[in-house]
Amino acid sequence: MTRALARRRATFLRGHRAERLALMFLLLKGYRPLARRYAAAGGEIDLVVVRGDTIVFVEVKARGTMDDALSAITATKRRRFSRAARAWLARHPWAAAKTWRADAVFLAPRRWPRHIPAAFELEIG
Repeated sequence: MTRALARRRATFLRGHRAERLALMFLLLKGYRPLARRYAAAGGEIDLVVVRGDTIVFVEVKARGTMDDALSAITATKRRRFSRAARAWLARHPWAAAKTWRADAVFLAPRRWPRHIPAAFELEIG
């Protein structure tokens, strides 16, 4: 296995672990999962969860520090994320009656996960 391939695989596995931890954290806060790793329209949503009448599209970022995690959600990422959210909503018409938002869960070594409700605005319209 080449070094680049090994690094890509390690990053992929780290992302899966981070998403599992984020989901467990959100479950403890009363959210229920609807989808994991939803990919459509050129974008991906790490988690789609619901609590009450609110559907939450979640971006999970695992970085060495919380500051690095915060800066990892770029404008391009937000646009792709919003496209995927629009696609998810189009496939789930029952969700039109709900409230939606985009949250983020940041993970860093030796830190509690940090959940940021409404971390950025969805470009749905």
